Amino acid sequence: MVLLISCNDKEKSNEKFLPDASGAINSVSVVTENELWDGRIGDAIRSVLAKPIYGLPQDEPTFTISQIPTAVFSGFVTKNRTVLKIEIRNEAGIEILDDVYAKPQKVIVVSGKSREAIIKVLQENEAKIIETFRNVELAERQRQMAKSPHTFTVIKEKLGLTLDFASVYRIAKQTDDFFWIRKDITTGTNNLMIYELPFDAIKRNDSVVNQIIKIRDSIGKVYIEGPVEGSYMVTEDAYAPFISETILDNKPVFETKGIWNVKNAFMGGPFINYAIEDEKNDRWVVIEGFAFAPSVEKRNYMLELESIIKSVHID
Repeated sequence: MVLLISCNDKEKSNEKFLPDASGAINSVSVVTENELWDGRIGDAIRSVLAKPIYGLPQDEPTFTISQIPTAVFSGFVTKNRTVLKIEIRNEAGIEILDDVYAKPQKVIVVSGKSREAIIKVLQENEAKIIETFRNVELAERQRQMAKSPHTFTVIKEKLGLTLDFASVYRIAKQTDDFFWIRKDITTGTNNLMIYELPFDAIKRNDSVVNQIIKIRDSIGKVYIEGPVEGSYMVTEDAYAPFISETILDNKPVFETKGIWNVKNAFMGGPFINYAIEDEKNDRWVVIEGFAFAPSVEKRNYMLELESIIKSVHID
């Protein structure tokens, strides 16, 4: 019994002293030998982790990746939040490990007895790898913003929901059922829209994406004015929006990604729109994030907006 208690105390001690994970948002450390990285396995890794993100005006990789040879993978370089390790061994497969070298951390180990076997595992598990690492980054951005949370109560009072975002965001415009929330960034603004719709405003049929775009364009015309008289935000019709279904706050959601621009003005950028089916309250709740950041990459700004939206809790 004494021995068992001692072992348990040692395990708790080891967990307690794990260093904090580090690394820039959306960066992944890839641990593999140079000859693998420079060949077909490296190409397969890049096709998974560095594939362009849909819904941005210019091509940007899903993750920024840096390769580390196995022999030098020690010390501070092991502390990145997201690590992909490639191992040649008899068993082909994938392992997802938590807090191996730091905390919080995800280490994905892809193994196989040959290059072909490893490439096959990477290709078959592409969606799982991306989702695992993205969830880590979303949680990290939420953690960072929680250090200085906003103190607004009016959103909950008016719309019966809460969102977690940093105090640097401000309410730019509000009505009884609409909020426009903004944050100044280096070259522009990061923006959120929150509003509610009657339950019959969106019908589940083949035209649902057209319904959502028509609604967001009407909202943009009323509430999101441009820099010159008569200008307002609309959906860029030259870029086909992408729609999918997901779950937020245990509720069905339509997720729409696309590009916005300002009618009669040279402004634009990406948006991500979540239409939440709030059947218990007989309504749809729409939360949209859109970024205006000309001449710079927008990937991390959009991840921040997504992390805010995914913190939603509806009463």
